[in-house]
Amino acid sequence: AGCERVEVLHLTINKSEREEYTVVACDEYVWNGVTYTESGDYTYNTTTAAGCERVEVLHLTINKSEHVEFSMTACDSYEWHGVSYTASGDYTYTTTTDQGCERVEVLHLTINKSEYVEATVTACDSYEWHGLTYTQSGNYTYTTTTDQGCERVEVLHLTINKSEYVEETVTACDPYEWH
Repeated sequence: AGCERVEVLHLTINKSEREEYTVVACDEYVWNGVTYTESGDYTYNTTTAAGCERVEVLHLTINKSEHVEFSMTACDSYEWHGVSYTASGDYTYTTTTDQGCERVEVLHLTINKSEYVEATVTACDSYEWHGLTYTQSGNYTYTTTTDQGCERVEVLHLTINKSEYVEETVTACDPYEWH
C-alpha cells in the first residue's frame, strides 16, 4: 500500500575452526583414539559447540626405535661400551637414537679361554719336546693356539741329568774284582 516496511536481521556468524598440530613421536602416536605408526599428515573433522566445522590437522613424524643384535667370539675377555666381559652370555646395552628414540643392542658373546700349561720333567742327557731336542736344563716355552683360536702357552721346566761314562785302566795280578 506504499507504506514503509522495515526488516531487521539479527545475525550471528560463528566461525569454522582449523587447528594444526606438529608432533614427533617414537614408534607410534595415539590421536583422537587412533594409533598411527607412520609419518604423515592426518585430518580429524568434527563440529564446534556452535555447530560449525572444526578441522584438526596433525603433521606427524614417526621415528623408529632400534633393536640390533650382534654375535661375537673372543678370547678371555671382550670390551663393549666401556665394560669388559669375561664370561659367555647375552648382554644388553640401551641408549637413544639421534632422533631420541630407544636403541637396544643385544650382544651374544662367546668367550673362549686361553690355556697356560706347565710341565716339570727330569731326563737323562736329552729330552725331545714339540720336535726339538733339549740337552740343557732350563725353562722352555712353546706357544700355539687352541682349537678355538685362543693362545695356548706351554712351559717346560726341564732338568737334564748327564749320564756318566767312566773308563778305568787296571793292571792286576791273578784275580781282580770289579763291582
